[in-house]
Amino acid sequence: MPKFLIAEHQVSYPDALLFMESTIKTIREGGEELIWFLEHPPLYTAGTSANPADFFGSSFPIYPSQRGGKHTYHGPGQLVVYIMVDLKKRGNDVRAFVRSLENWIIETLSFFYLDGVRKSGRVGVWLDDNRGERKIAAIGVRVTHGVTWHGLSLNVSPNLDHYKNIIPCGLKEYRVTSLKEEGHSTQIPDLIDIMKKLAVKFFKFEHVSPPLSMHIS
Repeated sequence: MPKFLIAEHQVSYPDALLFMESTIKTIREGGEELIWFLEHPPLYTAGTSANPADFFGSSFPIYPSQRGGKHTYHGPGQLVVYIMVDLKKRGNDVRAFVRSLENWIIETLSFFYLDGVRKSGRVGVWLDDNRGERKIAAIGVRVTHGVTWHGLSLNVSPNLDHYKNIIPCGLKEYRVTSLKEEGHSTQIPDLIDIMKKLAVKFFKFEHVSPPLSMHIS
């Protein structure tokens, strides 16, 4: 039965990697699965297919990442969710897992009367209306020995100017948006509450343990 973990403070990317690596090892040995909600300080990550030319330089650190995908930004006001579950218990289907993440985000957005959509050939969740196509959530996962790690990021109220230092996900013709940019002033704890309730539906969990709090210094 998986647990929810909610970080009380911003978590550095190196600390997050160490914690995820330790957790997936525990899961492989029969330990509890985990869904971890957190925010990072301002930083960039480069996924396994990142093009160095897509990063223009910044005072914020950039970290290589073992997740799939290209460059992305993480920072305050963005909800990051790392999902560490045994995929072998869920059909061992990576594409179905990614689709579940997209469905999770799409239904979460519906609480704010936003129509999240998929786009062919582009992983993540988008908005597409008379204001054009814009990305609101990114997905980048890795599976190691049948256990998932990394996950998704959903823009709540980050500083969107920080995306100007990269070509997000290698897609220079599209812009990035957030719940705040779309006119919603929700707070991250409220968003976590919604996503916790929906997690049971999208990950077929029979039971979810009470949330924990955590601080990594």
